[in-house]
Amino acid sequence: MSASQASATGGGRGLGATTKRAAALWKNKVWLNGGFAIAAACADLCALAFAGLAANILTQAYKRGEANIGESIDEFSALAAAAFLVISFARQEYSYERYLSFKTHVERCGLTWSLAFPAAVMMAFMIKATPDLSRLWVCLFLILGFAVLLLARYGLVRAARTTAAKGGLAARRVLLLGYEDQIEEFYRNYDLNAFGMRVVTASVLRGPDHLDEDLALAAAAARIFLPEDVFILLPWTEKDSIDRCINAFLRIPAARHLGTNSFLNRFAKARVANVGPISSLNLTLPWSPLQVLGKRLFDIFGALAALILLSPVFAALALAIKLDSKGPAIFRQRRYGFNQEPFRIFKFRSMRALEDDRHVRQATAQDSRVTRIGRFMRKTNLDELPQLINVLIGDMSLVGPRPHALAHDQLYEPSVTLYARRHNVKPGITGWAQVNGLRGEITPETLKARIEHDLYYIDNWSPWLDLQILWDTLMSKKAFRNAY
Repeated sequence: MSASQASATGGGRGLGATTKRAAALWKNKVWLNGGFAIAAACADLCALAFAGLAANILTQAYKRGEANIGESIDEFSALAAAAFLVISFARQEYSYERYLSFKTHVERCGLTWSLAFPAAVMMAFMIKATPDLSRLWVCLFLILGFAVLLLARYGLVRAARTTAAKGGLAARRVLLLGYEDQIEEFYRNYDLNAFGMRVVTASVLRGPDHLDEDLALAAAAARIFLPEDVFILLPWTEKDSIDRCINAFLRIPAARHLGTNSFLNRFAKARVANVGPISSLNLTLPWSPLQVLGKRLFDIFGALAALILLSPVFAALALAIKLDSKGPAIFRQRRYGFNQEPFRIFKFRSMRALEDDRHVRQATAQDSRVTRIGRFMRKTNLDELPQLINVLIGDMSLVGPRPHALAHDQLYEPSVTLYARRHNVKPGITGWAQVNGLRGEITPETLKARIEHDLYYIDNWSPWLDLQILWDTLMSKKAFRNAY
């Protein structure tokens, strides 16, 4: 047999083996996505069935076992479940990748349920099932349905992440391409198993002088291992090398990713955007006008209700402050707000000092400046209550990054990366950092953690996150940690 014949035979065998491997991977992919989608849909179906039963039991208990609370509840439950499943499948909610993190499930599940429930009401009306429905049961089913759906999804997310972390499931196959130090850094920074990803091969490039040879080997490896994603891990300054890498993988049926880059890691939602004919890398996405309006309305109604309900507390604290020490009950201090616009923040005076200059000293444990009533207020967050007035005025929000004194802002901003992004939104009475225990005296480590939490809030804001933070502000022990 000639060399050319041997090559052809070997190539045929290699092609056949590759085809078989591709078919096996495709079957595994179909099983993973299809099987998991069925399991996730069944979990949602069971959750809604349980919610309907629980609503029925509670309604019967409230009505003390009266017989007819609505003969159509089973029909309505089935309609709501069917509508929810159809909308979820249409929005591709049951893909395995979506269940590797719980972050967005509250918002996505809430949106789907808010569409499915009215759809079920309309279908029930069309089949004349609504006259027999108990209004109490419908309200309970609406609330319990959403709550139980979230519990079911949280459990499924935990199971999916645990399985993925052990390498049991790999939703995506990854090929790494770059210099050895970039590949090692990638491994250090990312635990791909936790996100359902598995590196099938890593192709190390030796440098520009050997690039063509290395890329040919890397492309051959890609045809053998059949990755779904290729990460080109080269410094962005090496434009020519990056261009050659992209060209070498144009024939490979895989998604090509340029990165990762250190500055990209600072922006959670960086993405390619088109502004007219201009393509660019959009590092940050401002809140939409609808989001800003919704948050503002929530702030106004929330602050107004709190001021009315807590007016006796305001009066009692003001009197206690005046009796405890000399000075005004309300203390005002300059802070930076949205777009770094200065404003005067209102607080119940908790110290004997009224510092508002370039030398504002942070409160420390056992600080002698703190009054007796002030120590109690700071421990329980009651000193922040007058900021409800700032919320009504429009200087602040109920939830957002906590504003620092002007002197501290001017000290931290030049030296802390992305500190200034905190001013992209209104400051809040409470925030994500505070409910995670990041209060008290600021050190370089705690400041870094505060900024990370504030930026997470800005990049992941939702009404549900605001509600969670407000709840944790009142109920979580972490929210009262390091308060002095």
